[in-house]
Amino acid sequence: MGLTYKEVLLRSWDYAMDQEDWSPPLADALKGVTAEQARWKPQGEAGNSIWENVQHLTYYKERLLRRLKGLPKQPNLASNTDTFTVTESGEEAWAGAVEKLKSIHAELRGYLQALEDDGGPEDSPADELMSLAVHDAYHTGQIVLVRKLQGSWPSKRSFS
Repeated sequence: MGLTYKEVLLRSWDYAMDQEDWSPPLADALKGVTAEQARWKPQGEAGNSIWENVQHLTYYKERLLRRLKGLPKQPNLASNTDTFTVTESGEEAWAGAVEKLKSIHAELRGYLQALEDDGGPEDSPADELMSLAVHDAYHTGQIVLVRKLQGSWPSKRSFS
């Protein structure tokens, strides 16, 4: 018997944050990162910092969570680029940013767990959650690349 849509979605959601699969999960990509490393950008600033990626991911997760809870929308930003904005600094602020991302991810998982097995129509919360899981994987790859460029990612990594 195959997996239901909901089971596939839950697996994808967990792979995105906590469980190793074909690629490292976001939690592993962020593990041990200092505030200084989180703010670092490659020379020429061709890419986003780790912290900017965390802000971006948090923005879109929070946007969906607010909608699911029936809360007012976040203020409109001028562009997607603005979702990468970091306004704080220091270890405490960095730890808070990571914790907020993980907390919202966990809360969204609760909504996912409560969904019907068929997931619902296109543009449903299930559809958005699947999109966010893929989005997480994309940005996790960027975070790992930044860590490789700064020398804070292991040259050889094993997992089971």
